[in-house]
Amino acid sequence: MKINVVKLFYIFIIGSLVGWVVEGLYTLIVFHELVNHSAVVIGPFDMAYGICFVALTLLFYKFKNINIFKAFIVGFIGGTVLEYIMSLGMEIFLGFTAWDYSTYPLNINGRVCLIYSVFWGLLGISWVKIVYPLIQKLLNKFNYKIATRVAIILFVFLVFDVMLTIQARERARQLLKGIEPKNKFEEFLDKTFNYDYLKNMYNNIDWGKE
Repeated sequence: MKINVVKLFYIFIIGSLVGWVVEGLYTLIVFHELVNHSAVVIGPFDMAYGICFVALTLLFYKFKNINIFKAFIVGFIGGTVLEYIMSLGMEIFLGFTAWDYSTYPLNINGRVCLIYSVFWGLLGISWVKIVYPLIQKLLNKFNYKIATRVAIILFVFLVFDVMLTIQARERARQLLKGIEPKNKFEEFLDKTFNYDYLKNMYNNIDWGKE
């Protein structure tokens, strides 16, 4: 399968949906809590997983016949570097990180650790041997013209969703400081995407420091 922007976008969407389900099931089974792991206020999109799916696709695209050992090494190194960059980027641009490994052994600044690096290596193996071939079969069934149009609509929606999420987070911080809504839109945010809603999504944020 030849890689292009449209196919990478769908891989991102698939990864975001899979991540939302996996993370949700994990917190439900382990912690007995229902947590919305979406990165945006509308829709089940765990975008960290979407980015990982795209990164894995690009990492392994030219290694179609790679052996298990090499797949593990590429996944181990590539995934660790990616996870560090994503954690640092989230802290710089969003003011928080979605994970903290500071209590795990052999971690680097709490952003990456040996346990999850090994997980990345195992994911690299499963990606090459199982996951990517399945995604490839699915995408090859798409009508390219229709898929492109749908991708454009989805992209526009996600841009809107990200902008709305940023506004909701900013408004939640204001409300915690006792700042009253100035208009109908802020009233809407206070009722719909308020602090309680966002706290369930971003449970690693120390809201008191913002």
